Amino acid sequence: MKHPVDVHVGKRVRHRRWMVGMTQQQLAEKVGIKFQQIQKYETGMNRVSASRLWDIAEALEVQVSFFFDGIQEHEAASDASGMIPGDIMADKEALELVRSYYAIPENQRRRLFELARVLSDVA
Repeated sequence: MKHPVDVHVGKRVRHRRWMVGMTQQQLAEKVGIKFQQIQKYETGMNRVSASRLWDIAEALEVQVSFFFDGIQEHEAASDASGMIPGDIMADKEALELVRSYYAIPENQRRRLFELARVLSDVA
C-alpha cells in the first residue's frame, strides 16, 4: 500500500521535473539510476531514500524541502469537498499551461493574469 507522503513526494518530483522540462530519462541519468526507478518514485510505488532525494533535489535545482511543500494543504484538500484537488499539478495540461505562463514576459503575464481573474469571476 502506498503511503500518502511517498505519493506526495513523488508528485512533487514529477511536478518539478516537468517545470524544468526534463524527461524521466534525463533525471535518471543525472541521479545515476534507471528511468524506471524515477517512474516508481513519481507514482509513490517506491519510497525515496534521504540520500536519493538529496540527489534528485540537486539535479532539479531545488531544496529538499520543496518535495514536502504543501503536504498539509494536500491532505486538507483531499478531505474537503468542492476544493481543487491537491494533485492538479499532476495533470500534464496544467503543467504545460504553467510552464507557458512563466515563459511570457512579466508585463504581459500580469495582464494575462488579470484577464484570467476577470474571466473566472464572470464564470
